[in-house]
Amino acid sequence: MSKGDITIKTEEEIELLRKSSLLVGRTLAEIAKILEPGVSTARLDKLAEEFILDHGAVPGFKGYGGFPSTLCISINEEVVHGIPGERIIKGGDVVSIDCGTYMNGFYGDSAYTFAVGQVAEETLQLLRITKESLYLGIEQAISGKRVGDIGYAIQSHVEQFGYGVVRDLVGHGLGRNLHEKPEVANFGRRGSGPKLQEGMVLAIEPMITLGTFKVTQDKDGWTIRTADGKPAAHFEHDIVVRKGQAEILSTFEFIEEVLKQKV
Repeated sequence: MSKGDITIKTEEEIELLRKSSLLVGRTLAEIAKILEPGVSTARLDKLAEEFILDHGAVPGFKGYGGFPSTLCISINEEVVHGIPGERIIKGGDVVSIDCGTYMNGFYGDSAYTFAVGQVAEETLQLLRITKESLYLGIEQAISGKRVGDIGYAIQSHVEQFGYGVVRDLVGHGLGRNLHEKPEVANFGRRGSGPKLQEGMVLAIEPMITLGTFKVTQDKDGWTIRTADGKPAAHFEHDIVVRKGQAEILSTFEFIEEVLKQKV
Protein backbone atom coordinates (compact mmCIF):
# COMPACT_ATOMS: atom_id res chain seq x y z
CA MET A 1 0.00 0.00 0.00
CA SER A 2 1.33 3.43 -0.95
CA LYS A 3 0.69 6.67 0.93
CA GLY A 4 2.06 9.33 -1.37
CA ASP A 5 5.42 7.99 -2.46
CA ILE A 6 5.96 6.14 0.84
CA THR A 7 5.01 2.47 0.86
CA ILE A 8 3.41 0.89 3.91
CA LYS A 9 4.46 -2.75 4.17
CA THR A 10 2.10 -5.63 4.91
CA GLU A 11 2.99 -8.06 7.72
CA GLU A 12 3.91 -10.65 5.07
CA GLU A 13 6.29 -8.18 3.42
CA ILE A 14 7.77 -7.25 6.80
CA GLU A 15 8.60 -10.93 7.44
CA LEU A 16 10.45 -11.11 4.12
CA LEU A 17 12.32 -7.91 4.97
CA ARG A 18 13.21 -9.44 8.33
CA LYS A 19 14.74 -12.50 6.63
CA SER A 20 16.89 -10.32 4.39
CA SER A 21 17.90 -8.09 7.29
CA LEU A 22 18.83 -10.99 9.58
CA LEU A 23 20.98 -12.47 6.83
CA VAL A 24 22.96 -9.22 6.75
CA GLY A 25 23.60 -9.59 10.48
CA ARG A 26 24.77 -13.18 10.01
CA THR A 27 27.01 -12.13 7.12
CA LEU A 28 28.65 -9.39 9.16
CA ALA A 29 29.22 -11.92 11.96
CA GLU A 30 31.10 -14.16 9.49
CA ILE A 31 33.22 -11.14 8.55
CA ALA A 32 33.87 -10.41 12.24
CA LYS A 33 35.40 -13.88 12.64
CA ILE A 34 38.28 -13.10 10.26
CA LEU A 35 38.53 -9.31 10.66
CA GLU A 36 42.01 -8.79 12.08
CA PRO A 37 45.31 -7.11 11.18
CA GLY A 38 46.77 -8.52 7.95
CA VAL A 39 43.52 -9.45 6.20
CA SER A 40 42.73 -7.80 2.87
CA THR A 41 39.43 -6.05 2.24
CA ALA A 42 39.06 -8.19 -0.90
CA ARG A 43 39.10 -11.35 1.23
CA LEU A 44 36.33 -9.98 3.45
CA ASP A 45 34.29 -9.13 0.38
CA LYS A 46 34.72 -12.60 -1.14
CA LEU A 47 33.66 -14.28 2.11
CA ALA A 48 30.55 -12.11 2.34
CA GLU A 49 29.51 -12.79 -1.24
CA GLU A 50 29.90 -16.57 -0.84
CA PHE A 51 27.99 -16.57 2.45
CA ILE A 52 25.09 -14.56 1.01
CA LEU A 53 24.86 -16.79 -2.09
CA ASP A 54 25.04 -19.94 0.05
CA HIS A 55 21.99 -18.72 1.98
CA GLY A 56 19.73 -18.25 -1.01
CA ALA A 57 20.18 -14.53 -1.50
CA VAL A 58 22.25 -12.26 -3.73
CA PRO A 59 24.42 -9.32 -2.66
CA GLY A 60 22.23 -6.23 -2.52
CA PHE A 61 24.99 -3.74 -3.32
CA LYS A 62 26.93 -5.48 -6.09
CA GLY A 63 26.04 -3.80 -9.37
CA TYR A 64 23.74 -1.30 -7.62
CA GLY A 65 24.38 1.99 -9.44
CA GLY A 66 27.52 0.35 -10.79
CA PHE A 67 29.04 -0.44 -7.36
CA PRO A 68 31.55 -3.26 -7.98
CA SER A 69 31.47 -5.18 -4.69
CA THR A 70 29.34 -6.99 -2.12
CA LEU A 71 30.51 -4.91 0.84
CA CYS A 72 31.23 -1.25 1.39
CA ILE A 73 34.38 -1.27 3.55
CA SER A 74 35.38 2.14 4.86
CA ILE A 75 38.47 2.52 7.04
CA ASN A 76 39.32 5.29 9.54
CA GLU A 77 38.54 8.65 7.89
CA GLU A 78 36.45 6.97 5.18
CA VAL A 79 32.79 7.43 6.09
CA VAL A 80 31.00 5.12 3.65
CA HIS A 81 31.14 3.44 0.22
CA GLY A 82 34.76 2.31 0.37
CA ILE A 83 35.51 -0.26 -2.35
CA PRO A 84 37.18 -3.52 -1.24
CA GLY A 85 40.51 -4.40 -2.85
CA GLU A 86 44.09 -5.27 -1.99
CA ARG A 87 44.20 -2.92 0.98
CA ILE A 88 45.36 -4.64 4.16
CA ILE A 89 43.68 -3.89 7.48
CA LYS A 90 46.06 -2.83 10.24
CA GLY A 91 45.91 -2.85 14.01
CA GLY A 92 44.44 0.43 15.24
CA ASP A 93 42.05 0.76 12.28
CA VAL A 94 38.34 1.32 12.65
CA VAL A 95 36.52 -0.47 9.86
CA SER A 96 32.94 0.34 8.88
CA ILE A 97 31.31 -2.49 6.95
CA ASP A 98 27.97 -1.91 5.22
CA CYS A 99 26.25 -4.92 3.67
CA GLY A 100 23.10 -5.48 1.66
CA THR A 101 21.18 -8.60 0.70
CA TYR A 102 18.34 -9.25 -1.71
CA MET A 103 16.05 -12.27 -1.43
CA ASN A 104 12.35 -13.00 -1.94
CA GLY A 105 12.01 -9.61 -3.65
CA PHE A 106 13.17 -7.56 -0.63
CA TYR A 107 16.36 -5.93 0.56
CA GLY A 108 18.23 -6.02 3.86
CA ASP A 109 20.74 -3.28 4.69
CA SER A 110 22.83 -2.95 7.85
CA ALA A 111 26.22 -1.60 8.91
CA TYR A 112 28.61 -1.98 11.83
CA THR A 113 31.89 -0.26 12.66
CA PHE A 114 34.60 -2.51 14.08
CA ALA A 115 37.65 -1.59 16.13
CA VAL A 116 40.65 -3.69 15.05
CA GLY A 117 43.42 -4.21 17.60
CA GLN A 118 44.42 -1.30 19.86
CA VAL A 119 42.33 1.70 18.84
CA ALA A 120 42.68 5.19 20.35
CA GLU A 121 40.25 5.78 23.23
CA GLU A 122 38.77 8.92 21.65
CA THR A 123 37.93 6.87 18.55
CA LEU A 124 36.42 4.06 20.62
CA GLN A 125 34.20 6.63 22.29
CA LEU A 126 33.10 7.89 18.85
CA LEU A 127 31.99 4.34 18.02
CA ARG A 128 30.10 3.96 21.31
CA ILE A 129 28.30 7.29 21.01
CA THR A 130 27.40 6.71 17.34
CA LYS A 131 25.87 3.35 18.23
CA GLU A 132 23.97 4.93 21.13
CA SER A 133 22.62 7.58 18.76
CA LEU A 134 21.29 4.88 16.43
CA TYR A 135 19.14 3.44 19.21
CA LEU A 136 18.01 6.90 20.32
CA GLY A 137 16.90 7.55 16.75
CA ILE A 138 15.07 4.21 16.65
CA GLU A 139 13.19 5.16 19.85
CA GLN A 140 11.61 8.02 17.89
CA ALA A 141 10.45 5.77 15.00
CA ILE A 142 6.89 5.37 16.22
CA SER A 143 3.63 6.15 14.48
CA GLY A 144 2.50 9.74 14.87
CA LYS A 145 5.99 11.19 15.16
CA ARG A 146 7.89 12.64 12.22
CA VAL A 147 11.13 11.86 10.39
CA GLY A 148 12.71 14.99 11.89
CA ASP A 149 12.27 13.53 15.37
CA ILE A 150 14.66 10.70 14.43
CA GLY A 151 17.28 13.09 13.08
CA TYR A 152 16.95 15.43 16.06
CA ALA A 153 17.50 12.57 18.53
CA ILE A 154 20.67 11.47 16.74
CA GLN A 155 22.05 14.96 16.21
CA SER A 156 21.40 16.24 19.74
CA HIS A 157 23.11 13.20 21.27
CA VAL A 158 26.32 13.25 19.22
CA GLU A 159 26.83 17.01 18.99
CA GLN A 160 27.09 17.32 22.77
CA PHE A 161 30.38 15.40 22.38
CA GLY A 162 31.60 17.78 19.69
CA TYR A 163 31.09 15.26 16.89
CA GLY A 164 30.02 16.06 13.34
CA VAL A 165 26.84 14.73 11.72
CA VAL A 166 27.37 14.05 8.01
CA ARG A 167 24.81 16.06 6.04
CA ASP A 168 25.42 14.73 2.53
CA LEU A 169 24.28 11.14 3.24
CA VAL A 170 21.08 9.94 4.86
CA GLY A 171 19.08 6.90 5.86
CA HIS A 172 16.11 5.83 3.79
CA GLY A 173 13.00 3.76 3.33
CA LEU A 174 13.62 0.09 2.50
CA GLY A 175 11.60 -2.57 0.70
CA ARG A 176 11.49 -3.87 -2.85
CA ASN A 177 14.03 -1.15 -3.60
CA LEU A 178 17.22 -0.53 -1.66
CA HIS A 179 16.50 3.18 -1.37
CA GLU A 180 12.89 4.25 -0.98
CA LYS A 181 11.20 7.32 0.39
CA PRO A 182 11.38 8.91 2.89
CA GLU A 183 14.94 10.09 3.31
CA VAL A 184 15.94 9.84 6.97
CA ALA A 185 18.52 12.50 7.81
CA ASN A 186 20.67 12.16 10.93
CA PHE A 187 19.95 15.78 11.82
CA GLY A 188 16.77 17.81 11.91
CA ARG A 189 14.08 19.60 13.86
CA ARG A 190 11.56 17.89 16.08
CA GLY A 191 8.12 17.74 14.51
CA SER A 192 9.41 18.28 10.96
CA GLY A 193 9.35 16.06 7.89
CA PRO A 194 6.99 13.28 6.76
CA LYS A 195 4.73 11.74 9.40
CA LEU A 196 5.71 8.24 10.51
CA GLN A 197 3.02 5.63 9.95
CA GLU A 198 2.76 2.08 11.19
CA GLY A 199 4.22 -0.35 8.65
CA MET A 200 6.83 2.01 7.22
CA VAL A 201 10.23 0.28 7.03
CA LEU A 202 13.29 2.50 7.45
CA ALA A 203 17.05 2.05 7.37
CA ILE A 204 18.34 4.37 10.09
CA GLU A 205 22.09 4.92 9.81
CA PRO A 206 23.97 7.63 11.70
CA MET A 207 27.26 8.58 10.04
CA ILE A 208 29.19 10.53 12.65
CA THR A 209 32.68 12.07 12.58
CA LEU A 210 35.28 12.94 15.19
CA GLY A 211 35.71 16.39 13.63
CA THR A 212 34.02 18.30 10.83
CA PHE A 213 30.77 17.09 9.29
CA LYS A 214 32.12 18.02 5.86
CA VAL A 215 33.08 15.21 3.50
CA THR A 216 34.79 14.74 0.15
CA GLN A 217 34.39 12.10 -2.55
CA ASP A 218 37.33 10.20 -4.03
CA LYS A 219 38.04 10.02 -7.74
CA ASP A 220 36.66 6.45 -7.74
CA GLY A 221 33.21 8.08 -7.59
CA TRP A 222 32.26 6.15 -4.45
CA THR A 223 34.49 6.52 -1.40
CA ILE A 224 33.33 9.30 0.94
CA ARG A 225 35.85 10.55 3.52
CA THR A 226 35.98 13.25 6.16
CA ALA A 227 37.33 16.57 4.89
CA ASP A 228 39.69 16.88 7.89
CA GLY A 229 40.98 13.28 7.83
CA LYS A 230 39.57 12.43 11.26
CA PRO A 231 37.84 9.07 11.87
CA ALA A 232 34.17 8.38 11.24
CA ALA A 233 31.70 5.77 12.51
CA HIS A 234 28.61 4.24 10.90
CA PHE A 235 25.96 1.95 12.38
CA GLU A 236 22.72 0.97 10.64
CA HIS A 237 19.57 -0.96 11.50
CA ASP A 238 16.41 -1.74 9.51
CA ILE A 239 13.28 -0.99 11.54
CA VAL A 240 9.50 -1.06 11.27
CA VAL A 241 7.53 1.91 12.54
CA ARG A 242 5.03 0.65 15.12
CA LYS A 243 2.73 2.15 17.74
CA GLY A 244 4.58 2.76 20.99
CA GLN A 245 7.89 1.12 20.06
CA ALA A 246 9.73 0.53 16.80
CA GLU A 247 10.57 -3.04 15.82
CA ILE A 248 14.16 -3.74 14.78
CA LEU A 249 14.41 -6.20 11.87
CA SER A 250 18.21 -6.41 11.58
CA THR A 251 20.51 -7.52 14.38
CA PHE A 252 23.99 -6.93 15.84
CA GLU A 253 23.59 -9.95 18.14
CA PHE A 254 25.54 -12.41 15.97
CA ILE A 255 28.34 -9.87 15.40
CA GLU A 256 28.70 -9.10 19.09
CA GLU A 257 28.73 -12.79 20.06
CA VAL A 258 31.74 -13.23 17.76
CA LEU A 259 33.46 -10.13 19.14
CA LYS A 260 33.03 -11.36 22.73
CA GLN A 261 34.61 -14.68 21.83
CA LYS A 262 37.60 -12.92 20.27
CA VAL A 263 38.45 -10.86 23.38
